[in-house]
Amino acid sequence: MAELSRRLILFLCGCFIAGNCQAQDLAPRAYLITPNHSNAITLSYSFFDGNLDFPGNVPITGSTATVNLAIITYYYSFNCFGRSANFAAYLPYGVGNFNGTVVGAETHAYRSGLFPVGFRFSVNLIGGPAMNLEEFRKWKQKILVGLSFRLVPPTGQYDPTKLINFGTNRWAFKPELGFSRRWNHWILDAYGGAWIFTENPEFFSHNQTYPGINAQSQNPIGVFEGHLDYDFKPRLWVSLDGNFWFGGSTSLNGIPSSGTLQRSSRVGATASIPLNRHQAVKFSYSRGAHVRYAGNYQNVTAGWQYSWIGRPN
Repeated sequence: MAELSRRLILFLCGCFIAGNCQAQDLAPRAYLITPNHSNAITLSYSFFDGNLDFPGNVPITGSTATVNLAIITYYYSFNCFGRSANFAAYLPYGVGNFNGTVVGAETHAYRSGLFPVGFRFSVNLIGGPAMNLEEFRKWKQKILVGLSFRLVPPTGQYDPTKLINFGTNRWAFKPELGFSRRWNHWILDAYGGAWIFTENPEFFSHNQTYPGINAQSQNPIGVFEGHLDYDFKPRLWVSLDGNFWFGGSTSLNGIPSSGTLQRSSRVGATASIPLNRHQAVKFSYSRGAHVRYAGNYQNVTAGWQYSWIGRPN
């Protein structure tokens, strides 16, 4: 029984972490630029519903999860050595229910709390000089190439005695290169990057199953993302979205679990609708196209954004 418990934890240690959701992001227009001192506050709500898929002969059946996630995001653009750059910070809060049958016993877990906060810095390398509002109105996009860096510190709800947590108790970093090309009303976006993780020094520890301390580590996850957008008019657009990620196999106390290797993709669509000069709403839907391991979710998101240009006096 002890060996079975060890095998189960090895398989599960890559499933119930917020980092698994990070690789599944779909973010159209992430490298389009805005005038200097553009500000935006976005409130969004996402609903995730789906299965937890386990390969091999792991005695876990009927695993499902539903998560309600609310996020507040602040965005600011500025001049970085003559290039357009921006910074964004986001704070997510979630409520989730997890169900499944493990070794013949039905189990249920409920969690409510903060997900890890996140920060993103992006700078344009080609095609997007820093511009004020008047210069931006005269500018026409052709090719944009940008570089971004995303940082997720070890924040969020985390209890080392629990297997399922919204927090991760580790640092995560994502360097990424982005490309955007416009043809009249059409825009093609393509991004490539990698999630890199530090070790979680207290994973599922100090409990009846493992009274000591476990160290959990995860290999990097490579991520590719693409979007095809169509502009009906300024700020009114739709996009087809897709991504593919691979890697991310986990180890517990130095013992690797090859069954946790991820090789999956998602597809979806996004629409943005302006309400007035400062406000817009956005809706998106996505689902797993091919999920080899971990969460296979359908996701519906609705968001409201208020934006303005200027800086405090």
